[in-house]
Amino acid sequence: MLERRADPALKAEIARARKQLEYSRYYVEARHFAKIVSRRFQKEGRRDFVVVTGGGPGIMEAANRGAYDAGERSIGLNVTLPHEQAPNPFVTPELCFQFRYFGLRNMHFLLRARGLVAFPGGFGTLDELFETLTLMQTKKVATMPVVLVGQQFWSRVIDFNFLLEEGMIDQEDLKLFSIVDSADEAITVLCDFYQGTPPE
Repeated sequence: MLERRADPALKAEIARARKQLEYSRYYVEARHFAKIVSRRFQKEGRRDFVVVTGGGPGIMEAANRGAYDAGERSIGLNVTLPHEQAPNPFVTPELCFQFRYFGLRNMHFLLRARGLVAFPGGFGTLDELFETLTLMQTKKVATMPVVLVGQQFWSRVIDFNFLLEEGMIDQEDLKLFSIVDSADEAITVLCDFYQGTPPE
């Protein structure tokens, strides 16, 4: 009897699909986070915290969708890319902006930011995270809560303790961010930072 060997490309595709299924929990968490933030801080016409994403698919869509679920507005700062990105359908239409350059878009992310909540992602996520941490570390922007959701993911992607041991960052720099595992924990970090009330 001949043993059937799986096609390597098919095996790789199956492994990728399994990984995407595993990471789908972060879509659920991002949607839940944005729904809570939008309901809590857009009451009575106030918009103390408004969800702002890159406006694309995946986790960005989840966050815009959470605000949409709450019946509130959210912003999408979309960037023109050759192979990927069109605005997701959950961005508030009049708050969907198109950018050609990442640098300019990132500047607009930070101009009015009151916090950064980063879910597992790739180069774009890491770019925005490190740019924010660098600007806070060097006092170029005001300190704000930076929350990384997904302990297992972030502890593998970035070994902050190694950076500390090697003298690349200081002990104080580890206070620039928090790592949590859920949307509810992320909300707690934001509320603790602003002492339970949104900033004026």
